[in-house]
Amino acid sequence: MSLTVRPITEADYDDVARITSAAYLGAGYFQSADYPYMQQIMRVAERATVAPIIVAERDGVVIGSATLAVQGDEWADIALEHEMEFRLLVVDPEVQRSGAGQAMVAWILEHARATPGIVAVSLTTGDDWHTAHALYRKLGFKRVPERDWPIPENGKMLRVYRMEL
Repeated sequence: MSLTVRPITEADYDDVARITSAAYLGAGYFQSADYPYMQQIMRVAERATVAPIIVAERDGVVIGSATLAVQGDEWADIALEHEMEFRLLVVDPEVQRSGAGQAMVAWILEHARATPGIVAVSLTTGDDWHTAHALYRKLGFKRVPERDWPIPENGKMLRVYRMEL
């Protein structure tokens, strides 16, 4: 089985929306895809016009995606100066823990190292996404609890992780 990480194309938009919805609803973050934030993150075509998005593809099927940002970008939540942030890293729940998330993070780290001025990568993850926490720790990310923040709409805490490059 061949796994490729690459920039998104228009042909991927529907798959990324479906995977994003399945991952967020499956994790219990929202009760319905009708929630305003869910509607926003599922508008993949709009997101792709203002932010780089990557996908993980296995044997021709898109199984994951992530959105990249730097400080000041429309999709940046926590990026500080000289940091690249990744957001919305999702893997299709049907194939989670198959290496797709790790492959996307490796691609992001390589991309960040090749980007002039970037000295670290940061991310936010849900307080109770324990599998994601384990992956980020395994890959060398460190917790930055002083940067944690609550989701305004529901008060759930988001954890910040960071890796110096």
